[in-house]
Amino acid sequence: MSGLQGLAQESIWFDKSRYDEAERCFYETKNGVPQTSQVKTSLQGSKGHTRSQKPRERKTSQNASKSEDQGELVSRFKSLELDNKNLHKVVDDLRAALSKLEARMATLEKGQSPASKSVTVTKAAPVQKPKVEKHNGADDDDDIDLFGSDEEDEEAERIKAERVKEYSQRKAKKPALIAKSSILLDVKPWDDETDMSKLEGCVRSIQMDGLLWGASKLVPVGYGIKKLQINCVVEDDKVGTDILEEEITKYEDYVQSVDIAAFNKI
Repeated sequence: MSGLQGLAQESIWFDKSRYDEAERCFYETKNGVPQTSQVKTSLQGSKGHTRSQKPRERKTSQNASKSEDQGELVSRFKSLELDNKNLHKVVDDLRAALSKLEARMATLEKGQSPASKSVTVTKAAPVQKPKVEKHNGADDDDDIDLFGSDEEDEEAERIKAERVKEYSQRKAKKPALIAKSSILLDVKPWDDETDMSKLEGCVRSIQMDGLLWGASKLVPVGYGIKKLQINCVVEDDKVGTDILEEEITKYEDYVQSVDIAAFNKI
């Protein structure tokens, strides 16, 4: 006890460490040095704040998703209600149409019922058979004509022969179709000194049964030489192209060659 009393009587600075810490903080703040304890406390406080914010954010997101789901369900229910109303309307229209059809069928059946009855009555009417008169055997033998069929056959053959004769006469009177052709000939002279008018006169002097000469003209060939281009119409059965070429080339003094420029059936 004496020792403790002695220590109590002595002046000892037990809180020196606190005062040292306070002094150090004062000079650090004066010199602009950040305080570690304050930073730590601030960090701890911010961490606690963020941790407290996270569950709040989760709760708000869950509430938003729930509200969106509820909105979708409400919109779906509304669309289903509209579809249901439309279906009810369609069903009502179909029922009305069916009732109209049934009424129409009933009226048609009522209108057709007397007609069907009349048809059945006409069908049920008995068919009257022709009466067959009975004759004796001698009368039947007298009515049979053994030569009547031969006379009818001869008459039919005579009528047939007359008709065939009339048809052949009418066919003979009709004019037969004559096949004709239009030919364009190129008649070439020997040189430019050939008299083309005489050449044309020689060509036109050719006369045949079924030959008809047409228009003609002079067409220049080259070096002052001109050829005669002449048209003619021939009957195919009477005049041929070979005969025409032979007849024209007979005039050797004027004609060098004959060519067919065009050949058309009429």
